[in-house]
Amino acid sequence: MTDTMSSGSRLMQILKAYGVDTVFGMPGVHTLEAYRGMDAAGIRHIGVRHEQGAGFMADGYARMSGKPGVCILISGPGVTNAATPIGQAYSDSIPMLVITSVAANKDLGMGRGRLHEITDQSAVTRPITAFSETATDPEQVREYIARAFALFESGRARPVHLSIPLDVFKAPDSKPATRRSTAHRRGPDLAQVEEAAKLLDSAKRPVIIAGGGAVRASAEIRALAEKIGAAVVPTIAAKGILPDNHPLALEVTIDRGATQGFVEAADVVLCIGTELAEPDIWLDGPLPMMGKMIRIDIDPAVLVRDYDAEIAMESDSRLAVAAITEKVAPAKGFSNTNAIAELRATEREGLSPLEKKHVRVLDSLRNAMPDEAVVYTDMTQLAYTGYAFFRSMLPRTWHFPAGYGTLGYALPAAIGGKLASPETPVAVIVGDGGFQFTLQELGTAVEQKLPLAIILWNNDSLAQIRDGMIARDIPTIGVNQHNPDFIKLADAYGCRTAEPKSFAELETAVTAAHSADGPTVILLREDADFLK
Repeated sequence: MTDTMSSGSRLMQILKAYGVDTVFGMPGVHTLEAYRGMDAAGIRHIGVRHEQGAGFMADGYARMSGKPGVCILISGPGVTNAATPIGQAYSDSIPMLVITSVAANKDLGMGRGRLHEITDQSAVTRPITAFSETATDPEQVREYIARAFALFESGRARPVHLSIPLDVFKAPDSKPATRRSTAHRRGPDLAQVEEAAKLLDSAKRPVIIAGGGAVRASAEIRALAEKIGAAVVPTIAAKGILPDNHPLALEVTIDRGATQGFVEAADVVLCIGTELAEPDIWLDGPLPMMGKMIRIDIDPAVLVRDYDAEIAMESDSRLAVAAITEKVAPAKGFSNTNAIAELRATEREGLSPLEKKHVRVLDSLRNAMPDEAVVYTDMTQLAYTGYAFFRSMLPRTWHFPAGYGTLGYALPAAIGGKLASPETPVAVIVGDGGFQFTLQELGTAVEQKLPLAIILWNNDSLAQIRDGMIARDIPTIGVNQHNPDFIKLADAYGCRTAEPKSFAELETAVTAAHSADGPTVILLREDADFLK
């Protein structure tokens, strides 16, 4: 017979049954029953300095581990503080479960001025989640957790928000914690597979565009590309899906003119797991294509959005690509490799002086880290150049908040990633502006003794916006902020610090950071002498 305990305590056992071993959060008076059962369930809690940090850590944990990231937060301000990372995870299709308290059942929607009250809390997060619901009894808690994990494991993974009323957290629960079986990922329609194979067999200049929904299929995409000799163009979320030194690999330059022209001239374009969204292509309208499109996506809405695909295949990318690879005829060698090499050279020759400076820094970082090292980046000019030109040899090793485009992502996401995989070297690229959104999470990194290499790119401004103002002859208002002494600030948190004066010193600092017993803030000024 199962012992009776509070529903909040049983929740921890339910999460454990679904494979959850870590949650990110900040204890509050309304979530104490969850904390009562946490240790007994064997779940590690990572305390944060701000609920926004908890959301970004859960995101980074999910990207590194492949498992859903989980947050436990209070209602009201906990929810609104976490809305930004929830939105980022929604935009990038990251599995995240956000569990929060909410007013007791008798108070729901009443507007009585209760502590942390939002009269319709689910309405706050519904536009940025796969679903946002309130569990009005312990049985509904089980039901919604089961639905969340079914979505994470078989559909397009996006955040789920579950609100649990205060009286439900405290309600007795004597049922055992169990895991319900979930649906398998959808496979392709076999007739469409045959049709796609025939179309690819007829192609003389096939191109594969791979997005974030394709990263699980990296091996399958490589096998297909090599069999038919197709160029592979990754979006930011698929960076590294084919090693950057592979003769069929383009860099993440689909937002640049020469690569767009290359795609336009292809006779067949196979798009796998990508929305081809604005931050991927930076065009006012769709990406121009003269050839026929084959589109594979787990989300049926994506299949009919913006483009008239010749074949629109609703399927898991790995299953679909593997099936197509079996059916296509092998090409006689890689006929497009010279054109790919010339295109890569053309894109690099077109770099601005600032981008060339960035590339020298990025090459130095690459030299200091093994191929399996993972980089979490922020919205900063160094990372804008890096998503295209930092050399990546493996998928899931470069993470950038492309779609939602939030500042403050990199540091807490890297903390989550490092906690998910302690043996993997993890670096952070963050600008001076974005760093100040979430720098308080240095305290979490120090507390957890995480060896992070934090590359702080400092130009004393919101440079991308400043440069846009200058280009449009707009006064540079609000973009040249006063910065703190970042070295003293990092020292105050207990971090190690470095201010390299050469590329050799930069590489030494990065290498040392990965073997330290805590984070290292490595300050790089854009106007440093060795970068001129």
